[in-house]
Amino acid sequence: MILPFILFALSVSMLAVSYLFADLADLFLLAVPATLASLWLLLSTGLRRWREGPRAPAGPVVIDGSNVMHWRDETPQMDTLREVIRHLSDRGFKAGVVFDANAGYKLAGKYLDERALARRLSLPRDNVIVVDKGTPADPILLEVARDLGARVVSNDQFRDWAFDHPEIREPGHLIRGGYRNGKLWLDIG
Repeated sequence: MILPFILFALSVSMLAVSYLFADLADLFLLAVPATLASLWLLLSTGLRRWREGPRAPAGPVVIDGSNVMHWRDETPQMDTLREVIRHLSDRGFKAGVVFDANAGYKLAGKYLDERALARRLSLPRDNVIVVDKGTPADPILLEVARDLGARVVSNDQFRDWAFDHPEIREPGHLIRGGYRNGKLWLDIG
């Protein structure tokens, strides 16, 4: 909401400057459409947020990155993760992602560490974990979720870890998802 307001303020300033200084009268031709466009953006953004109502924080979620990246067309895609993160964020969730060590190879053909994956996902570095080679990601993901009091986004059943992490059997703890007819769905509940 701040960016549309800044654009509107800048375009109104250009309009005022072009009106006050005769030497800059040509600026008026640019300032009028810029003001109208930024006003439309400001109003449409404000109306959309007003219709959606206040966004209550939904809490933290830990995304099983190595599972979720395969949701669309069963091929690893960074865009799938970005869309899931955006969808969760729009609903008030704060996302973290845990990856197997080979995730970078599947996504980019080379090893990617936490910093590289966080940058590609537009997340803070501390919100991404890449486990060491030879270490299963599932118990780390489940432990992080437990420590944060977070729900887990994955289609994995985590059967091998159910004894140590009985919370995965609680209704709503696992958020399942995927794509139907090209559209993302998440069973947020």
